[in-house]
Amino acid sequence: MDEKQLIIRWGIIGCGDVTERKSGPAYQKVSGFALKAVMRRDAEKAADYARRHGVEKYYADADALINDPEIDAVYIATPPDTHKFYALKVAQAGKPCCIEKPMAPNYDDCVAITEAFDARKLPLFVAYYRRSLPRFLQVKQWIEEGRIGSARHIHWNLTKVASETDLSGVYNWRTDAAIAPGGYFDDLASHGLDLFVYFFGSVTQAHGISLNQQGLYTAKDAVAATWLHNTGVTGTGSWNFGTLKREDEVSIYGSKGTIKFAVFEEVPLTLITEAGTEELIIPHPENIQLYHVENMQKHLAGILKHPSTGHTGAHTNWIMDNILGTL
Repeated sequence: MDEKQLIIRWGIIGCGDVTERKSGPAYQKVSGFALKAVMRRDAEKAADYARRHGVEKYYADADALINDPEIDAVYIATPPDTHKFYALKVAQAGKPCCIEKPMAPNYDDCVAITEAFDARKLPLFVAYYRRSLPRFLQVKQWIEEGRIGSARHIHWNLTKVASETDLSGVYNWRTDAAIAPGGYFDDLASHGLDLFVYFFGSVTQAHGISLNQQGLYTAKDAVAATWLHNTGVTGTGSWNFGTLKREDEVSIYGSKGTIKFAVFEEVPLTLITEAGTEELIIPHPENIQLYHVENMQKHLAGILKHPSTGHTGAHTNWIMDNILGTL
């Protein structure tokens, strides 16, 4: 089908913070897509979002949006504990779907979701948008070009200061063990682990130690892990969410060089070889999910295969569950 002729009308379930700038506007900017409707349980907030973003329809009932004949595809941007509930409804309605990351609170739910979409031969995407960002595609290119020789090992250290919300005890679903067993690990580490799979292939083994050191909330706040990619690349990571300062550094060690970058911070990409050190600054787009959404449009138009599907998203959950010991 001609890319210009494919117009897919999207509806968003859960038009909260992540959809304000990161994702929502991308569905309006990408040629071939239109953002037709949004849903939020609070009707006033849904109406406000629709008004501010120029969206034609709004709902307080997810079923009404999912079953709206003018909605062709659905983006689920609610907390992870509701992803399976809504995704199965979207699959039953026979519509393509994009689910926010992490795909679900556990691997079993991810499997149930992917099976539902596979059974109906429906496209399913997960919003691991870093797989589509030029910044990380440059890292992948360096690896594939052999700029560091054969990749041997990857290590990621991520630390975060306990926030005022953490210290106050105010409820935050991101640190509620019923929704996110690993706390910020689920929310943040999932991005990097998924990206590393994109670089080096599926993970065949993953092990970890996880605990709650601070006692500020019910989810884990400290995690350390080791893993093995099917290409023979080994990996280690440490994530702690109660330290003095924020740190975010990934090092990829190869037989002839090293690549350093950050998953979240917009610091330069650094390539270190015998020839010297090369640095590149590649900024993110205004709407960070823009290229992810653009690649969904191209996938649905039959132009390319999207790098982040339900199956790749489920695999990331499998890795996290093994690290947390919850599988």
